[in-house]
Amino acid sequence: MTAKDGPQDRYKGVWLIFFMLGLGTLLPWNFFMTATQYFSTRLSDAQNTTAVDRLSEVNGTGTNLLPNYLQAKFNNFMTLCAMLPLLIFTCLNSFLHQRIPQQVRILGSLVVIGLVFLMTAVLVKIPMEPLPFFVVTMVKIILINSFGAILQGSLFGLAGLLPASYTAPIMSGQGLAGTFAALAMICAIATGSPLEDSAFGYFITACVVILLAIGSYIMLPRLDFFRYYSMKDKTEYRVHEKHAELETKMDLIKKDEPNGVEKNNLNTVPLHNPNQKPSVVSIFKKIWVMALSVCFVFTVTIGVFPSITAEVDSYIAGETEWKKYFIPVACFLMFNVSDWLGRSLTAFCLWPGMNSRLLPFMVALRVVFIPLFMLCNLQSHVYLPTIFQHDGWYIGFMILFSVSNGYLASLCMCFGPKKVPGHEAETAGAIMAFFLSLGLALGAIFSFLFRALV
Repeated sequence: MTAKDGPQDRYKGVWLIFFMLGLGTLLPWNFFMTATQYFSTRLSDAQNTTAVDRLSEVNGTGTNLLPNYLQAKFNNFMTLCAMLPLLIFTCLNSFLHQRIPQQVRILGSLVVIGLVFLMTAVLVKIPMEPLPFFVVTMVKIILINSFGAILQGSLFGLAGLLPASYTAPIMSGQGLAGTFAALAMICAIATGSPLEDSAFGYFITACVVILLAIGSYIMLPRLDFFRYYSMKDKTEYRVHEKHAELETKMDLIKKDEPNGVEKNNLNTVPLHNPNQKPSVVSIFKKIWVMALSVCFVFTVTIGVFPSITAEVDSYIAGETEWKKYFIPVACFLMFNVSDWLGRSLTAFCLWPGMNSRLLPFMVALRVVFIPLFMLCNLQSHVYLPTIFQHDGWYIGFMILFSVSNGYLASLCMCFGPKKVPGHEAETAGAIMAFFLSLGLALGAIFSFLFRALV
């Protein structure tokens, strides 16, 4: 049976569910990053100042050292508490996903993330000392990224069982998550609403999206298209259909051929041994080009975004409103919209091909964006000159940078599981998710180096 003979994805139901699940994987983390100003403000408000006052007395200045220190180090600790669990749990998922049922991994992760955001929304209204608030926030970031890594790896593994185009909605949903966060940031600036109210809205919105993602996943097994492709290499589907066909034939010929000659045809359908676990090493040897490519894409991206890109000043703004909106619009919104467009393009175009040498070459070529952004109109150039001063240069670089990030990363994630047999596709998808996370972690490390070179 060919794919064309199988069930159709009616009303794009499976596609839309994977899009919603992709949105659910990154929207929580993007909302956390968007609310960094809220967290910084909370860390400066000491509700019970006993410990803080002691530090002030020792210092002899009356300055609250603890809140100031926590504010200054919040972004560094947030990145550390996000990237390490993301990398570790994505790696664990690559090896352990065969032992834990897919339903448990995906539903369990969504439920935990939803509960974390519900607790975060509640804590917006509860006064806390800076240090306990800081610790609780870091624990929540660790939980979100740990279970987010399991969710992402499991989701890409699940998509690996479907046609290549069904990885695209996951990538597209993830790209849209960043756009939501950027729009929320701009709306908060435009309305001038209190930080607590904005943060409460952020976290409640994340809870609603997680609930929608849970409902979507529960609906997924009821769709014929998904059931057909989720069977390992569609072997069971073929075997059941073959058995039904042969039983009908045998009933018709049984009177004339009592020995059942047709019986031997039952063995003509090639079966994969379900007890034989795919080797991670052997699968990696087949997909290493795609795995290293997606890793490099995100290493370059996170290496300069937002550590370098968010430090650029507008050359034409002066004292106008554009100065206030330049980074939220030209950096964050522009990146996320263009990245989402790049990811979505793979739903219509899969060029260059899976085995083309042009694909890794295009991935490697993105390294040029590192010096281009470093030579833009940065606030604090020490070692490098400003060559690309006008806002137009920066916006042009940002569009090309983000579109290529979304398109090439999505292309690699689509092709990776398709370079292996069907029964190895889920493991291949999990391995690809690990190298995606590795690229994020490496990018975060290199961002310190790139920032120091400016």
